[in-house]
Amino acid sequence: MSKLAVILIRGLVGIRRDIRETLYFLNLKKKHTCVVVEDTPTYRGMLKKVENFTTYGEISEETIKLLKEKREVKLKDGTIKKFYSLAPPVKGFERKGIKKSFVVGGALGYRGENINELISKMI
Repeated sequence: MSKLAVILIRGLVGIRRDIRETLYFLNLKKKHTCVVVEDTPTYRGMLKKVENFTTYGEISEETIKLLKEKREVKLKDGTIKKFYSLAPPVKGFERKGIKKSFVVGGALGYRGENINELISKMI
């Protein structure tokens, strides 16, 4: 089964409660946080709901390995958190910014295989 990478692009201040709760269910509580989830209809529905605040797409195995090497967050007791903290992308997001959809040249919503390029810019 394929996996999806989800990155929170916009902040959580002033958003509706149901959208905030959905982001919390996805473990996205800070900007530029990435989670890797299974590609199931349940997660697709959650992503459809929060697509004005996140970007997502199919992640490759090489990118998953890179994330685990560079950005894995470990706690003091040795357990590993279920998210990856990323930096803002080198040379910024797409030309139209973080308020427009990826389809029209912005950074939000579904981006397919291009998520791997964005993650490599953010590591």
